[in-house]
Amino acid sequence: MKKFIWLLMVCSIFILTSCNKEPVPEEQFSTYVKLWNDHKFEDMYDYLSAEAKDSINKKEFVERYKKIYSDLVITDLKVTYEKPKEAKERDKKVTEVSLPFTVSMNSIAGEIAFEHDARLTKEEREDSTDWYLNWDTTYIFPELDEGDKVGINTVTPTRGEILDRNGLELATTGTALEMGLVPKDIEGQEAAVIEQLSTVLAMTKESIEKALNASWVQPDYFVPIKTISESDTELRAKLAQIPGVQKKTVEARVYPFGEAAAHLIGYVGPITAEELEEQEPGSYSANDVIGKRGLEQVLEKRLKGEQGVQILIQKEDGTETVLTEKPVKNGENIKLTIDGAVQKDMYTQLKGEAGTGAAIHPTTGETLALVSSPSFDPNKLTLGATAADWKALEEDPKQPLLNRFKANFSPGSVIKPVTAAIALQAGTTDWQKTIQVSGKKWQKDSSWGSYYVTRVTDPGAPVAMDDALLYSDNIYFAQTALELGREKFEQGLKNFGFEEEVDFLFPLETSTFGKMDSNIQVADSGYGQGQLEMNVLHLASAYTMLVNNGNMIKPTLLLDDEKSQVWKSSLVSEEHITKLNQALTQVVENPRGTAHAAKIEGYPLAGKTGTAEFKEKQTEAGKENGWFVAYNTNNPSLLVAMMIEHVEGRGGSKVVVDKVKKVFKPE
Repeated sequence: MKKFIWLLMVCSIFILTSCNKEPVPEEQFSTYVKLWNDHKFEDMYDYLSAEAKDSINKKEFVERYKKIYSDLVITDLKVTYEKPKEAKERDKKVTEVSLPFTVSMNSIAGEIAFEHDARLTKEEREDSTDWYLNWDTTYIFPELDEGDKVGINTVTPTRGEILDRNGLELATTGTALEMGLVPKDIEGQEAAVIEQLSTVLAMTKESIEKALNASWVQPDYFVPIKTISESDTELRAKLAQIPGVQKKTVEARVYPFGEAAAHLIGYVGPITAEELEEQEPGSYSANDVIGKRGLEQVLEKRLKGEQGVQILIQKEDGTETVLTEKPVKNGENIKLTIDGAVQKDMYTQLKGEAGTGAAIHPTTGETLALVSSPSFDPNKLTLGATAADWKALEEDPKQPLLNRFKANFSPGSVIKPVTAAIALQAGTTDWQKTIQVSGKKWQKDSSWGSYYVTRVTDPGAPVAMDDALLYSDNIYFAQTALELGREKFEQGLKNFGFEEEVDFLFPLETSTFGKMDSNIQVADSGYGQGQLEMNVLHLASAYTMLVNNGNMIKPTLLLDDEKSQVWKSSLVSEEHITKLNQALTQVVENPRGTAHAAKIEGYPLAGKTGTAEFKEKQTEAGKENGWFVAYNTNNPSLLVAMMIEHVEGRGGSKVVVDKVKKVFKPE
């Protein structure tokens, strides 16, 4: 019984003590700080004093925090309050305390940090007493007084230029012409002017009327209708004939090389809602432009730069206080290995044809030109092409929007020096080995049924490797591939970079050899048909082994990249390299060579032609792509690979030979 009475007394004392426990401001503020760090603004409001709640209601309190933190892109918020390890004894008569705290956060303009004192007051609510925060706007930022506003000033960075190796501008910030109307100048002839403007600019009349009827327009205001390229002299002349049309010079992204470098450089355009969502918060606004294709897209982050931002406290008296500031960082100017003159020459030769070309410095690996034809005008697209413009591009049978230099194509006979190098290195053939085949077709055995490997020329004599390269003998290289065998041939192709992603600034398709699951596939692949496919730059790179003692040089595109990087080493011995160069020189020098038309007096070229054929049946004529790869063995500073689609009926690869010759020796 005594024990029970003692327990009852202990419990009573505990209950009385609990009921009389004095509220502690440090604990109350610690809870508030945790809610603040967790962005729980609704719950934070419940900890405000009565006086604070009189100055701002819950909805305003929550929305103000959310809006400021959202507009300023606040991240990594850290509110710190060092709660004392031991409770501080206070006189019960004390009704106000001050507790120090610190705040740090990242924002669109950089870090914001401050120290402040939290003022708490003791209040009795619903028969209980506790401490509540005497909150005001300085808790958001100490400089923010009641009635002040938070503002943001931005400075747009200048987009970096893309330059060729000699400093020529491939993409730059220049000027364009903003064409427009002043309403009072076309009074009484509005319908006729709008009709003419609609026709010339390929715009709808409704879009022009909408611009003229905008709420901000006044009779004497200039109303922009469309921005056009300064270089579009034909369009400018047509617009000059329309009454009332005026122009203003505005800043714009300009592409001086136009179509010649469009697939390589790309263009910029207004950022879409979808693109904006994909970017880091605060890095772009809805009014920004972004790279849409080519290097403008690949190098977007380096070219764009970083926006300058000021976060301001705008006082009621009109003065401003800078809360924090991030200086503008202009985009980087990027210099390429591209030689603008070579780029233009190659495009000039390809213009009007569907095809592609790559030029490299064969000993340094520097890419001197990357061309795809037909092309498009990047100046027109960046200023805003019309629906009619896009329709014309998309429905053109030659596919001007297709980037051919990044795509794979069947290489045809230009692969034969690679097949030769693989077989020579593997020891399955040599320079003395010959084949004796009568006629222009051959098959391994009767298991091939009606399928034959065909060649253009029957020399009527045993064929050795140098002859096979001179005449471009498909039968010789089909047999060479079969003697190698599938496994050795596939490994040899891998040694040359097939089935391997090219480490190159501009994304290119990976060259492949497909499945050589039959003797016919192996044989066809030996002379560049079958499922063998490669991009034009990889092809050009493969030929660099011929001037680098058997080493294949890695292609580069940035001028400050390391030069003469070995991509694949010791692909073939120096002895074989010498003989391959001699044989490929004869392809041009010898009147019987397939590239004899490329001969230039006093400028020795070596090279290899190729024709890749596409047809449903072997007995039918098919479409042909013509190839030619050429280089100067005495002064190896330029190597050109070019392909033209649909050369059938035009002499096959001779079409390409003539064009490549003009790149080495322009008329």
